[in-house]
Amino acid sequence: MALRAAVLRHVRVPIQTVPKLHPWLGGSLLRFMSSHDDHITKDEVIDRVLSVVKDFPKVDPSKVTPDVHFQKDLGLDSLDNVEIVMALEEEFKLEIPDKEADKIDSCHLAIEYISNHPMAS
Repeated sequence: MALRAAVLRHVRVPIQTVPKLHPWLGGSLLRFMSSHDDHITKDEVIDRVLSVVKDFPKVDPSKVTPDVHFQKDLGLDSLDNVEIVMALEEEFKLEIPDKEADKIDSCHLAIEYISNHPMAS
């Protein structure tokens, strides 16, 4: 115990303080220091979702809009729907849980889900 106290008296470790939070940082350093700062804009999500759907073999690209429904408007079946969601996962480098994937049946829902996903890139 005496040895520890003697060593601690002579060892000086510089202390780093946390910088003050500035209003332009939104009051938090969490996002500022995040390694994932490349979140995409909603316009980019729209463009990429429409591109994925237009590239699907059974789809007429001229019918694809941000509000198009996969089955009602494009005549796709449920398996096609699954394939489109899988293509979107690959495009945006994310994994969509099955419960959420089952709900995505239109470009609008895909755009909303992806634009609100924090890890979409």
